[in-house]
Amino acid sequence: DPGAPVVAVSIMLHQVCAEWRHWFPSPDALSRVEQGNIRAKRLEKPFWKLKSLQQMSASEWESLCDHCGKCCLVQLQDEDGQRDFTDIACRLYDVCAGGCRDYARRSEKVPDCVRLTPGNIGALDFMPMTCAYRLIHEGKPLPDWHPLVSGDAGSVHRAGMSVAGKVVSEIDVPERELE
Repeated sequence: DPGAPVVAVSIMLHQVCAEWRHWFPSPDALSRVEQGNIRAKRLEKPFWKLKSLQQMSASEWESLCDHCGKCCLVQLQDEDGQRDFTDIACRLYDVCAGGCRDYARRSEKVPDCVRLTPGNIGALDFMPMTCAYRLIHEGKPLPDWHPLVSGDAGSVHRAGMSVAGKVVSEIDVPERELE
């Protein structure tokens, strides 16, 4: 299954880099039960395919965010309600590394920051089409570059799906230019 999550410990332990071999037991050291448990873990469906957004734990919910930063972009809305993304990010967004610099207090510091919940994601049509919350809500699969699928937090950036390094902070843009 191409959507199966990457398992932290590979079944094929002999493929592990030489300098990492001392961290893992040799395949011979694993009992048949342990080997079976590892194989079974690989065959399990990932939580985002088994649970609705409402059923997810807080950590599962948070792990859906790939930190692309698209939802952190300043959006302009015309009189017809049409929204357009700009290349200007929220003042809390780290424009170089990606991610919010004060995630825990973002709503206090940026009052119009939208806090996603399982209850409001369906109404937020301005969320990016690649947003995992949106995709799961719409019954669509996560893309291969999503960190939960790839097992690599940097895959979103390497796939060019992150705005990090492509935007400026609203702090650096005069307010008159934002209007």
